Amino acid sequence: MNFDRIKEKLEILADAAKYDVSCSSSGGKRKNNGGLGDSSASGICHTYTEDGRCVSLLKILLTNHCIYDCIYCVSRKSNDIKRAAFTVEEVVDLTISFYRRNYIEGLFLSSGIFKDADTTMERLVRVAKKLRTEHNFNGYIHLKSIPGASDDLMNEAALYADRLSVNLEIPTESGLKLLAPDKNREDMLQPMRIVQKGIQQYKDEKKIIRSTPKFAPAGQSTQMIVGATNENDLQIIKVADHFYKNYGMKRVYYSGYIPVTVDNRLPAITAEVPVLRENRLYQSDWLMRFYGFKADEILDFNMPFLDLEVDPKLSWALRHLDQFPVNLQTADYKMILRIPGIGVKTAQKIVSARKFQVLSIDHLKKLGAAVNRAKYFIDFTYGNPFLKHLTDLNLRKLIIGGSQSKFQNQFSQQLTLF
Repeated sequence: MNFDRIKEKLEILADAAKYDVSCSSSGGKRKNNGGLGDSSASGICHTYTEDGRCVSLLKILLTNHCIYDCIYCVSRKSNDIKRAAFTVEEVVDLTISFYRRNYIEGLFLSSGIFKDADTTMERLVRVAKKLRTEHNFNGYIHLKSIPGASDDLMNEAALYADRLSVNLEIPTESGLKLLAPDKNREDMLQPMRIVQKGIQQYKDEKKIIRSTPKFAPAGQSTQMIVGATNENDLQIIKVADHFYKNYGMKRVYYSGYIPVTVDNRLPAITAEVPVLRENRLYQSDWLMRFYGFKADEILDFNMPFLDLEVDPKLSWALRHLDQFPVNLQTADYKMILRIPGIGVKTAQKIVSARKFQVLSIDHLKKLGAAVNRAKYFIDFTYGNPFLKHLTDLNLRKLIIGGSQSKFQNQFSQQLTLF
């Protein structure tokens, strides 16, 4: 093995893989039965399991050669960059070698599309199959599904990978046609349908036959680029909501567009990555998945973009003051979840604790609430002096002034003007 060449390939293909953020391993529960790795336990990324543990994955492309010329992609065929490609055996050897050195706990493998979709997907599947069958590797494996790959290859991939994902890339079909005219949205949707159907079939068969082989046990995910085209936030979260409801997605990821080329169809090469907008989209995603919010509650046609100064739940509350104050002693769980500063775990603790005592603001602090926000929207049985500010025209400014955010410096100059 030419170690210098392998190192060079790793540097090139790990760097090319950094633009894909959809590498969470949440949901992987492949047990170790005497083999290598346990997914329930340069090129390395950190991600989190569903129980909150941080794990490391070898994150690489099989190759950055690509037949497509997507203008937003650093690996597009017209881009003058160094090209490289791993063999199937090289990826397998790297994964096992890194695992034995305790560098990683799994593999995230994507690829540029060379020759055609089936050829590329077949090699990705071979990597996963060799790891599972020849090396008895039980660590987490996430494969990127190749749009246009055959149904048979998708079904085989799901037998060896814990999670599969196809990136939507651009939120709308019109945006995709503008920036990636060679690609077809339907080619992206078909693999998702195959995986969704297979997962449901596995669940049904598992009830009857306990030895039914696992089928993408960690589900599937997708990713959208934010800011490359002119979609508003309402369009983006509606797309995400559609895929959660109709494709059973485990996660939808949002990636702020990183300028990689000069083109009049794209933002200027000097444009900043929309990190704060990306963060607000993730917060909105959380509201839909765990807090019972609908997409058209978070935003509407009169307000199609997320408020960058405050988080989307606080923004909703400030627009719906008629829903407050909420009495913690009597309100139902769903309404408690809508109080700014109260998360899912805190809401659950509140519902349990109020059975045994009358709650106070001190209790709220101990239960983990962000009291600096929540105190303006809650009515305790004995009263709450902060409610006098609920109808204050300066309530928004008051809350912002009492909060600290990692993004606060982006607004500090603007806020000094008021």
